[in-house]
Amino acid sequence: MSKHKAKKRKPSAGVAEVLAQHKAWADSQSKNSLAKRGKVPLSESLNVNDRLPDDVQDAMTAEDVIAILRGMAENDPTRVISRNYFRCHSRIRESTWNRYYGTFEEFKKQAGIKLSRQVHKLEREIAKHASVDHYRQLEKERAVWGDKYDRPSGKRYQTILAASDFHDKDCDPFALRVFLDVAERAKDIITTVCLAGDIFDLSEFGKFTQDPRDWGVTRRIKFVHNSILEPLRKSLPKAQIDFIEGNHEARLLRHLGDATPSMKDLLAELHGFDIPKLLGLDTYQLNYIGRGSLAAWTKRDMEKEIERNYKVYFDCVLAHHFPKIGQKKGLPGFSGHHHKLQVWPLESPLYGPSPWYQMGAMHVRDASYTDGERWSNGFLLVHVDTKTKRSAFEYIDIGDHAYAGGKFYERLPSERVIKTV
Repeated sequence: MSKHKAKKRKPSAGVAEVLAQHKAWADSQSKNSLAKRGKVPLSESLNVNDRLPDDVQDAMTAEDVIAILRGMAENDPTRVISRNYFRCHSRIRESTWNRYYGTFEEFKKQAGIKLSRQVHKLEREIAKHASVDHYRQLEKERAVWGDKYDRPSGKRYQTILAASDFHDKDCDPFALRVFLDVAERAKDIITTVCLAGDIFDLSEFGKFTQDPRDWGVTRRIKFVHNSILEPLRKSLPKAQIDFIEGNHEARLLRHLGDATPSMKDLLAELHGFDIPKLLGLDTYQLNYIGRGSLAAWTKRDMEKEIERNYKVYFDCVLAHHFPKIGQKKGLPGFSGHHHKLQVWPLESPLYGPSPWYQMGAMHVRDASYTDGERWSNGFLLVHVDTKTKRSAFEYIDIGDHAYAGGKFYERLPSERVIKTV
């Protein structure tokens, strides 16, 4: 770098001409403009001769400066009184008023020109609640879905088929094949299916960057309907199927309520679709468990609401999307969300020694936004004695092979989605 200081450049001819035109325009403004009486004061040291005498200003009270500001506002109600406008037209120095009020914003609030902090806070609270009223309408519609298709069974021994985190078309093809085959082979004992959240992914509505040219919302929804729900219901026509709302479904419903651009594209393609049709609730006779409020303002608030979405089976097994929250309920059970298998031992005088299963995902072990190879795949069969309230958990782990009910499964070359080490 040069040791010599750079010389201040003069404005080019074009810039100088623009500045000159702007100055000429300012000089031509109304007769009340201070520009005709001299320089526009930008500090207390300018335009001293036009100011009120210092001794007069020194004697001014807080009420006096308020009266000046209110008078200016009342004389020209259409004008926004800015700090610079007041400086130029009030004939008092800034220290005359800011010794009482500090900032010009507070000066205007005290003069009643702007809302006070308390009133403004109240307005913000009202606006915040009004901004989520449309979500509350969705909640009323959603409330009837929780037990609409209950199918209680009088059997003593009942089996729950549970899985989580399919993430629509990002589902692992081998895991899905094993899951559906087990549903078909065990259809005589399975009385309940629990889909424990995030059956949909719909990354178009997510926090990760998604190229709009790659949007495939309709394909994703049709994948869930045609490749998961339809064959599941076909294999288990008499079973109760429960769909617990996960964070992805909650996000989907909020986007539907907001009619975001992605959702408008979807509804344009799927004419006449409402929420039950979107989720396949009536078509495949699903209960949808969503107790949490959609009218949340922050991500943390939304997570707290999703924590309220759970299902208790036979008074002794609990299903939840989040593992830590589910465990706190004090029952043996299962959850998903974290895409990897983890088991915690529990002990209860009512239910005996029992586990809490965080199931692996049905999602492929690959994702652009995280290290998906650390995930695992799998699902669960829970065999419940409804009389003694004791349960046996049978986890089906899925890698390049799986074993369930005396049958081995092997991943086909076409079902390989990541390289094995």
